[in-house]
Amino acid sequence: MFSDTILKKFELEIHKFPLGKQQSAVIACLAIIQEDQGYISQESERSLAHILKMSPVLVHEVATFYNMFNLAEVGKYKISICTNLSCQLKGAQELYHLVVDYLQSHQQTRNLVDLFCVQQSECLGACADAPVLLVNDRYMCSYMDEPKVKSLIDNLAVEVDKP
Repeated sequence: MFSDTILKKFELEIHKFPLGKQQSAVIACLAIIQEDQGYISQESERSLAHILKMSPVLVHEVATFYNMFNLAEVGKYKISICTNLSCQLKGAQELYHLVVDYLQSHQQTRNLVDLFCVQQSECLGACADAPVLLVNDRYMCSYMDEPKVKSLIDNLAVEVDKP
C-alpha cells in the first residue's frame, strides 16, 4: 500500500528504537503517512499495524488521541484554534466563530469552505501569546484578532491561485 519512499522513511524511524520495540515508531510513522496522503485512512492504519507488528486498534487509538492527525480528508489548510483557558480568556471562542463565519460568508465568491478545515484545539503551548492558532500543524500564529485572522485566510486563499 505504501510507496518504497514511504517504507524507507518508516525504516529510518523504526531503527531509532531497540529491536522488538518497533511499536515506538507509531507516531512518527503516522506523521509520515499524513504528510504523504494528507490524512490517515483506516487502510493506512491497518497496513502500518502490520509493518509495526501491532494490533490495528492500537494504531487507531494513537491516531485518534492526537489532534494533529486527520482521520478524513481535510482542506488544503487546516486551522487549529486553541480554545484552552488562556486563549479562551483572550477571545479564542469568538475567534473560532469568526473564522467559521468568515469562510461561510465567502462561500458565494469562492469555495473557501472546501479549501479550509477549522477545528478547536487543545493547548498549543503558547499561552503567553493568546489567542493562538496553528496552520497545517506547523505554523503558529500568535496574538490573533479579527484583522489578523481575515488577512491570514485571504493570504492563504491567494496562495492557492498562484501558478
